[in-house]
Amino acid sequence: MISKRVEKISPSGIREFFDLVLGMPEVISLGVGEPDFVSPWRIREKAITALEEGMTSYTSNQGLFVLRRDISTHLKKKYSLEYSPEDEILITAGVSEGFDLAIRAIVEPKDKVIVVSPYYVAYPALVEVCSGEVLYLITKEEDSFKIDPKHLNKLLDQNPKAIIFNYPSNPTGVTYTPKELKEIWLLISKKDTIVISDEIYDELTYEGKHHPFASLDQKAKDRTIFLNGFSKGYAMTGFRVGYVCANARIIAAMNKIHSFSALCTPIISQIAAVEALRAQRELMQMKNEYKRRRDFIVKELNRIGLHTVIPKGAFYCFPSLKKFKIKAMDFAKKLLYDQKVAVVPGTAFGKEYDSYVRISYANSLDNLKTAIARMEELLNQIC
Repeated sequence: MISKRVEKISPSGIREFFDLVLGMPEVISLGVGEPDFVSPWRIREKAITALEEGMTSYTSNQGLFVLRRDISTHLKKKYSLEYSPEDEILITAGVSEGFDLAIRAIVEPKDKVIVVSPYYVAYPALVEVCSGEVLYLITKEEDSFKIDPKHLNKLLDQNPKAIIFNYPSNPTGVTYTPKELKEIWLLISKKDTIVISDEIYDELTYEGKHHPFASLDQKAKDRTIFLNGFSKGYAMTGFRVGYVCANARIIAAMNKIHSFSALCTPIISQIAAVEALRAQRELMQMKNEYKRRRDFIVKELNRIGLHTVIPKGAFYCFPSLKKFKIKAMDFAKKLLYDQKVAVVPGTAFGKEYDSYVRISYANSLDNLKTAIARMEELLNQIC
């Protein structure tokens, strides 16, 4: 009864582990990738007002023009990126739907697609749903979990249809400098490969400025599907508003699928997103608090022996367990059952990462302090 390509896909390693957490009292969860902040009041107030005014209809499939226009203005002002609101921007039900539409719009059966690993769990799964073939580009801790150009070049020799990566990264928090991005693009530009660049954490870049892949040059812009949204930086996960920027031909193809599936993003959520683009002060307050937590948890993880590459963005750490010679799932279960702290085993993000765990610091500083103390206690027992 079930499609074979769906049956062979493994369930989300994140959700699979957190099924164990459900119903367990007093657990400090450092696992789910969701801001612990409530959406800023001005955003919620706009949504409430829209509902009271009877804004309950469909919008165009492509999304409210005012939101597309304001996204276009925002990207031009922030990154000098110019996308036409008429035909180069699509509003989606979160970045997850945007990614799904991008894959379905461009991937044919047996097409090869590079997935940079460790990866967000949806990337290889949705390629496989479309009967594509995943080529894993494994990154290593000694390279700060960044793309090795030599490895990339070897995979590009197989003429992949697309490459998928995101930065700042989930689960490592690493990001790229303009020089590093140019080096990557120099290799990709020699092929016909499309870049699917998930930059949902762009607003949570702590040192320096985020540089969108599409901003490298005009050719890079034409070949890039730029994914972004409001869930992470603006603490709007439940509103489900993402957006995709790409050339008009790709957007038209994605919108065709979108019109037969999600139809449109909820109008109230889109109106709230318009207001979010004006909430830069609130965004900065949340970002500064994440940075404070990052500085604390990186220092403490390294102190207790869990070496951590410093995350330059997002709100995750990806510490190593190698010193303690324990596998990720065993550590995560012991930490959960013995110490009531939940983290995600690294194998959820690639089978090569069974000596790592993902820790989200989207939690209060008090909870982070308690969690570190409990981790230290467990590690002392392991030693």
